[in-house]
Amino acid sequence: MTEPEPPSVAALSLADTATHPASKAHEQEINPWDVQAAVDEQGNVLAFDYEAISQKWNTKLIDDALLERFERVTGHKPHRWLRRRLFFSHRDLELILDTYERGEDFLLYTGRGPSSDSMHIGHTIPFEFTKWLQDVFDMPLVIMMTDDEKFLFKEKLKQPEVYQFARDNAKDIISIGFDVKKTFIYIDSEFFTSGYNRHFNLNSTEFEKLITNNQVRGAFGFHGSTNIGSNAFAAKQCVAAFASSYPFIWGQDCKTYNRSANLAAIPCIIPCAIDQDPYFRLVRENCLRMDQPSPKPALIHSKFLTALQGAGGKMSASNPNSAIFMSDTEKQVKNKINKHAFSGGQETLELHKELGGNPDIDVAYQYLTYFEDDDEKLTKFADEYRKGIMMTGDMKKECIAMMTGYVKRFQEARANVTDEVLEEFTRPRRLEWKGNQNPTKPKLEKADDKKLEVGGHKVAVGEDGKPLTKNQQKKLAKLAEIERKKKEKEASKQ
Repeated sequence: MTEPEPPSVAALSLADTATHPASKAHEQEINPWDVQAAVDEQGNVLAFDYEAISQKWNTKLIDDALLERFERVTGHKPHRWLRRRLFFSHRDLELILDTYERGEDFLLYTGRGPSSDSMHIGHTIPFEFTKWLQDVFDMPLVIMMTDDEKFLFKEKLKQPEVYQFARDNAKDIISIGFDVKKTFIYIDSEFFTSGYNRHFNLNSTEFEKLITNNQVRGAFGFHGSTNIGSNAFAAKQCVAAFASSYPFIWGQDCKTYNRSANLAAIPCIIPCAIDQDPYFRLVRENCLRMDQPSPKPALIHSKFLTALQGAGGKMSASNPNSAIFMSDTEKQVKNKINKHAFSGGQETLELHKELGGNPDIDVAYQYLTYFEDDDEKLTKFADEYRKGIMMTGDMKKECIAMMTGYVKRFQEARANVTDEVLEEFTRPRRLEWKGNQNPTKPKLEKADDKKLEVGGHKVAVGEDGKPLTKNQQKKLAKLAEIERKKKEKEASKQ
């Protein structure tokens, strides 16, 4: 899941863009490789409109009712990023909660496109959240390190360079605290040549046959001069969401030719930034067309952690002053926040005391909303800032203390991630998890429960005991999904 590099306009402050001519006005653009904030007629860069992108892409906004159900089902208070709608949108999270209530397995999946040797704090957000989901649900997790993708899309990067980025970033991710017993991290260039990827490759080849060049172009804006590897990569990232791509995780033989229908039926949930949604719309539109249909993967979308320069910006690995990197020293963190963090305060101390500041555009406050767990303390900061009681320097001081502590804890953990630790996380193996030990709903019938042996293979059968055709199997899978959604809607109304 590559982290797109925003264009230079997204890293400019409001003051910097005030001189832009009106002809530069444009709407926001968000896709997997290009993130641009909107620019108004005066040339000002605007904050991202997340509700608009949710409506445009037909995702569901996370609401109080869903969070109440999440807490009721899991027994865990929703993460502060859910409570504060920093993870703001989803697709089919309700169906994952249904699966958990039945005590059935599902797969967690996320990833990283390595473009530098160190991640910044914006990169850590989806991984911190994924770790929390892993702890709450106690389910298996796969993390895809797409060094091949970065090589294909970054003209100047060489394969050895991006491979080393992938190893370094994987160590960064491990430092967040994932449980090695239930986490498999793989670097594409390693896994795809390991001998453990046969079912992944079979899924990928089948999926490639299902989608056309026009579909890929429509989703990602490819054109005639786009290299063919870029077109093909989409299928790999899509089938990474299929549990049947990793039979070894469930202790099954990964070197046999036949894939498991039971594994194919296991759902998946993907925490990711909103710009990654087009990838997974592609898999959601086609997964039921597979010979062994898989459920549409569920998604939880995050907002972008803004660049230090403020509204409309997004941290970029290519701009060191736009981001706090996890390798930064305490002095560097302090200097970056003091010198570059966009302020929502007034121009003078007198005006600030009289008019107050705006925490909604103040970068130091925005970072605190991500990392300060105390809701009351955060509300107090915002209220006092608006009233002019809390100064910009005070807000930055609080942010510096929070961020230096976060980076220091990360670096202490990172120092303990050796090559041997990395090798254990990246070793294909059976994972260990418990899941929901107290299900409240009956389990669904497994894919293989109604099958018979034909030519040494199990095939689905109908009520008459005769094998179902592939088209019949696909229709049944679609009907089953429609029925699940119908039941979920009925339950939510009650």
